[in-house]
Amino acid sequence: MNRRHFIKRKVAGTAILAASGLVHKASAQNLPSPDPQNPDILDVDVLVVGGGSAGHVAAIQAGRLGAKTVLLERNSQLGGTTTTGGVNFPGLFHAWGKQYISGIGWELVAKTTKVDGKKLQDFSKVPKSHPEHQVRVNAHLYALLAEEACLEAGVSLAYYQFPQAIEKTSDGWLVSVVGQGVQYQLRCRQIIDCTGSASVVGMLGLERMWSDVRQPGTQMVVFKGFDEAVVQENKALIQKMYDEAIAEGRLQQGDTWRGNAMAPISGSSGSNHIFGADSSTAATQTQTNLAGRKHVLRMLKFLKSIPGGENATIDRMMNETASRETYRIKGESIVTVRDYTTGRIFDDALCYSFYPIDLHEEKKGVKPKPLPHGKVPTIPRGALIPKGSKNLMVAGRCLSSDRLANSAARVQASCMGMGQAAAVTASLAAKFGVTPSEVPLDQIRAKLKEHGAIVPRVA
Repeated sequence: MNRRHFIKRKVAGTAILAASGLVHKASAQNLPSPDPQNPDILDVDVLVVGGGSAGHVAAIQAGRLGAKTVLLERNSQLGGTTTTGGVNFPGLFHAWGKQYISGIGWELVAKTTKVDGKKLQDFSKVPKSHPEHQVRVNAHLYALLAEEACLEAGVSLAYYQFPQAIEKTSDGWLVSVVGQGVQYQLRCRQIIDCTGSASVVGMLGLERMWSDVRQPGTQMVVFKGFDEAVVQENKALIQKMYDEAIAEGRLQQGDTWRGNAMAPISGSSGSNHIFGADSSTAATQTQTNLAGRKHVLRMLKFLKSIPGGENATIDRMMNETASRETYRIKGESIVTVRDYTTGRIFDDALCYSFYPIDLHEEKKGVKPKPLPHGKVPTIPRGALIPKGSKNLMVAGRCLSSDRLANSAARVQASCMGMGQAAAVTASLAAKFGVTPSEVPLDQIRAKLKEHGAIVPRVA
């Protein structure tokens, strides 16, 4: 099948879906349209690359604003860290007894909780530790509801696809998209890079920041099958066995945080550190996955050797080892740790972020540093715009920030807020034919409020 026939078939297929009612609230105006002069090219307003914490929210927001939106996702589902990464307790939406991040991300979290027959906790009181305000969600259900919301917003979903090449045009970009058995071009006005590693920014040769010493990743896995009574009776012996296994090389540093042998037995899914984790390329993600799976096998062999662990097995394990840190863009502005911990309200602030400074380290493990009482950081538009770029934004973990600020701003709720803010900005830029930095801030903030987001109060 040549490319022209594939594109025609794809457009026809999308139209059939819309006509059949599977795309429940999609307007025909939302669908990509072929260029009359060149049917090999599809025209869209906003292209979102990456369907993780920031990306699926960005796509839903752009679609709800009536923008022709395509979402490219290299994996098989939406949600990123919350779903594929296995961190199914997104946070933090609340700070100091008040909600600071709402909008589409919170809508999906609340809906997932309700459909799952669960209740949200009381957020009106300040918790003793921040995990108390994380919301445990059914990750499988969340992925389904996020996908449903995209389709209802008229978003064209493209799984297992990614940009191969990107060229500038007079008013946007020409993007060559590839996937298994798929090759076509998208002409778009705006791109939102939600890849987590600023992959699009890197393809365009724009500056990114990188640290040779990165935070370790985590292979989310839950073990089961323990005789809990026997395990509890032998805690000291199990810890001794663990320490001996480390000394003999049968286990490795990082197989549990701070060498706590009981952590993986307690049902904790993220009790390990995978050093050198890097998701920025297919090659590095492969090596990261291999390292994570070797960890699981090491731990399983050890757990089956301890008293009460003879029947230990794997309950569930994520398909990917998650990375915490790769590339960050160098933006029009940068969020520093001082900006973050003092709760600086930027003049161009579009959303809030709230989480302790949370740098995971190889030797020290992780010791979160809570923010000073009453402080709630903000994320400026300038931190979402790569320096020197036009018609391009990022959202999520790869925002322009230093390492310490990024260790807090990288979490899901903050990324969701950034995704919605970037999508409103990009959609308005596409509509008015301007760059993201030229869209009036009052118009962006008004649209965000209209769609349920909480916007920082700027003096």
